Amino acid sequence: MPASVPRIVIVGGGFGGLSAAKALKNASAEITLIDRANHHLFQPLLYQVATAVLAAGQIGSPIRNILRKQQNTTVILGEVTGVDKDRKCVFVNDADRSGVPIAYDFLILATGVTHSYFGHNEFERFAPGLKSLADAVAVRNKILHAFEQAEAEEDPSRHRDLLTFVLVGAGPTGVEMAGAIAVLVRNTLKAEFRRINPEKARIVLLDMAPRILGPFSEDLSQAAKARLESLGVEVRLGHGVDQIDSDGVIVAGERISSQTVIWTAGVAPSPAGKWLNVATDRVSVPGYPEVFVVGDTASFDEDGKPLPGVAQVAIQQGRYAGNLIHRVISGKSRPGPFRYFDKGNMAVVGKGFAVLQSGKVHLSGFVAWLAWAAVHLQFLAQSSLRVSVFLQWVWTYMTGQRGSRLIVNHHGTESILPAHKEAHLELTSSSK
Repeated sequence: MPASVPRIVIVGGGFGGLSAAKALKNASAEITLIDRANHHLFQPLLYQVATAVLAAGQIGSPIRNILRKQQNTTVILGEVTGVDKDRKCVFVNDADRSGVPIAYDFLILATGVTHSYFGHNEFERFAPGLKSLADAVAVRNKILHAFEQAEAEEDPSRHRDLLTFVLVGAGPTGVEMAGAIAVLVRNTLKAEFRRINPEKARIVLLDMAPRILGPFSEDLSQAAKARLESLGVEVRLGHGVDQIDSDGVIVAGERISSQTVIWTAGVAPSPAGKWLNVATDRVSVPGYPEVFVVGDTASFDEDGKPLPGVAQVAIQQGRYAGNLIHRVISGKSRPGPFRYFDKGNMAVVGKGFAVLQSGKVHLSGFVAWLAWAAVHLQFLAQSSLRVSVFLQWVWTYMTGQRGSRLIVNHHGTESILPAHKEAHLELTSSSK
């Protein structure tokens, strides 16, 4: 490719970054996509990895493999730490070096979000969130550990605390997680333990809002709440969490004892906006027409309302930014301002039940669940994953058996075994 072609840097391999890269597949340009992970993650199904429905490899795809046919695109594994708008370069830390400048003629920032604990970052130690594959596997470990610990616990009075699961935040992630845990304990695990009854597990969903699934209509919110309660989930609304520690949570002055607290509440944008030190309230950055921000990196209002932090927003904005740059470097006029086309909202609530809202169409139940499944399969990055996930869903629906219930502890992680048992295992191992 000639050295004079435009250099386009895309930061982030999520929905927005990938959509931008694909929109530029026929552009006469040198495209560099940078991500600190080597894979694209289908975040809407993270909770299914965390609840052992799917394996991690079923919702993650290597970015290089997805873009392997795009000869104009190079993928770099590294972490962007800053942007110099005047020099037109980003700074990247890779495996061997830090602060390596990579120049651009056009820049697309699609860096997504991270957890927000609303000023209580001390909660993170006790209540992990769910934004990456590593998070999902850690939460899966935590959930499965709880049952193993309860089975090994000699004191029956401690079973209640070990088998109490608290989810903080009743948006789509919290609702879907609560429903999935309820199905896990009542369908999958009930026949596999001898000293405990998994069906007696307590699942508590907390939110300070007056109802669950705030973006949905009142009727769908009530339908989802009724479904959760039919699965045995306790839904507590109207009060925020006052404290989270190693013994559980305190809400409205009441302590809920739990060894497994999961944060499914707010998110915060990545530092990309601070790198630019300008407003990121539109796709193109004022004063810097060569810089674009898409997805959750941008704070975008349309018709007086903020756009939701969902995959469709990132996909449409990424495609828009990519097409705009393609038109500019091809000598064509810029398109009109970005407009989001709302295809609706969905959330699954346990086995065979979902809520769907698209314009005036409101659905709940099995038909909505079929629509949810079809849409999610469609947006998986590779056809092989679609087949794999579809077959796993059918198998799980028919048998209750889940895709991956492995507890995977890496070196340096804390064991669930008591110290004397760990010592015994070490002695046994060393004597062989």
